[in-house]
Amino acid sequence: MTTEQPPKALLLDMDGVLYHGDHALPGAADFLDAIASIPHLFITNNPILPPAAVVARLQRLGLPAYDPADVLTSAQATARWLAREQPGFRYFAVGADGLHQALAEVGTADAARADFVVTGEGPGLDFASLTTGINLLIKGGARLVATNPDTTVDAMRDGEHLVLPGGGALVAPFAVASGQQPVVIGKPNPLLYEMALDRLGLVAGECLMIGDRPDTDIAGAARLGMHTALVRTGRFAPGAPWPDGLPVAEIDVADLAALRTALAERWDGLVTGKKQPAGAG
Repeated sequence: MTTEQPPKALLLDMDGVLYHGDHALPGAADFLDAIASIPHLFITNNPILPPAAVVARLQRLGLPAYDPADVLTSAQATARWLAREQPGFRYFAVGADGLHQALAEVGTADAARADFVVTGEGPGLDFASLTTGINLLIKGGARLVATNPDTTVDAMRDGEHLVLPGGGALVAPFAVASGQQPVVIGKPNPLLYEMALDRLGLVAGECLMIGDRPDTDIAGAARLGMHTALVRTGRFAPGAPWPDGLPVAEIDVADLAALRTALAERWDGLVTGKKQPAGAG
């Protein structure tokens, strides 16, 4: 146990931390119960679902109820960046509903005169959409934007683990064909973290980021001055050596049960298990 001040809030990644596909990870419900008295938000590079669908998914998995305002996605961060970069922008988007809904709130879909070609994750990439996108980039002067850099993401199908293409893989054909390097929005870049800090009304040093990827979750948070904790329940397995050149997590544990113990040992009283009303996180 240390004498340093405990974090005032937690930021949590979701895929690989709380669940894989349609299966909650062991200890996820207990961990969320244990941090219920601490302000916390979920920040995810996954742009596929809008926040309301994300919280509905949590409940289907048997996890506590949350408000959509407790979730921030890379699709929302991308929409925020685009609206700041060019108010009233036009876009051509390739991705799932979460991306399209976020962009439609602040911009206008226009496959003929788009200012930005925006790629996310999930279905949508095919020969026709790639052709439209690269012509906008090469001939129309559009800029290429990707929601997140993850080259792969984990999923479960019929009880079997699958590796799916992530945002970094799905933007690659547009980048190769056009010769244009994308602007990448999600973690480890700062905007998603900054949106969470703004929503919490806190500064980076007052928060702890919990994630499963050293290259995104931990690296981005550490560079902003956040406390960091890694759980090895995603692609970064127990025993894997820490990647060269990346900030090392302050806490590095096998799973959420071990993380709960580590937090209690480092900051007395941080994890209490007291329940909050739904949406109070």
